[in-house]
Amino acid sequence: MTVDLAWYALLGLFFGAYLVLAGYDYGVGLLLARGGGPAGRRAALTALGPFFLGNEVWLVAAVGILFGAFPILEGELLSGCYPAVAGALAGVVLVTAGVQLRSRPTDERIRARWDRVVVVGSVLAALGWGVLLAALLQGVPRQADGHVAGVSHLATPFAAAAGLAMVALIAVHGATFLTLRLPAADAAVVGRSARRLVPVALTAVALATVVGLLSARVRESVQRPAVAVLLPVLLVAALLVARAALARRRPGWALVATGAALALPVALVGAALWPYVLVSTTDPGASLTVADAAASAPTLRLLGWVALPLLPALLGFQAMCWWVFRGRTDGRAPVYW
Repeated sequence: MTVDLAWYALLGLFFGAYLVLAGYDYGVGLLLARGGGPAGRRAALTALGPFFLGNEVWLVAAVGILFGAFPILEGELLSGCYPAVAGALAGVVLVTAGVQLRSRPTDERIRARWDRVVVVGSVLAALGWGVLLAALLQGVPRQADGHVAGVSHLATPFAAAAGLAMVALIAVHGATFLTLRLPAADAAVVGRSARRLVPVALTAVALATVVGLLSARVRESVQRPAVAVLLPVLLVAALLVARAALARRRPGWALVATGAALALPVALVGAALWPYVLVSTTDPGASLTVADAAASAPTLRLLGWVALPLLPALLGFQAMCWWVFRGRTDGRAPVYW
């Protein structure tokens, strides 16, 4: 494995882990819109509390790898996909601020306003990351001078469909997380909601797949069609496994399945585009390969001394959080598997 490929895989690992872990943050945020009263919203955020800030660290690490190991790609993503990236980051900020600040006022009306901020932020984050992945898969109008022309490539039916599919997947993931954490009586209610959301997510994935197959941009940008076709197949399989596990009251297996559904797009989009990371829809010669986007080999080796201890530290932190705060919020242990 070459050094640039190893860093490309590491970037995908960190961003995929972020979507899986922070995905249930945003999923819980989306579910605040369904009501449930102040007590229900408070219980949902209490279930999320111990994991919330730690999940965002994976995004910081992924951005650090992007800046250090792939500076050219970082510049092109920020300029060519600015609305999607800015929208997603704005959503992250709104969710973080809303969750932190809603607990301070005692007036339930003010808390309800912060809850709406969390809902809006969750929608923006889910849509933004979904549109960004769609933009990578369908290609960007990169010119011979090395710059992406405009942002109109984000306003496509496929980008919209992919963004909505990401929102649906994150909503299912958040509901599944709550079935694992809330008291048994409340978890049963949320479990029914999660099962009802699975067909919605399946429909959204099917819509994005059809739109993608009909899109000439997607067909021309994908370098490995077999891998691209595998993505919706595996997504459907993961969602069906999640629904079956929820029906059998095995929230642990269901959460693993919904987490896989959020990690799969990152892995398979990267594999479908390889050896390119940005495919130009206007000038094939301007397409950016992973090797061209990566920093120099000495820089990557130097960064390796930072990344090597970082990954086990993050994994250890997440394992510790899940071990310390395992079980339901009422102190009872769920049947995970």
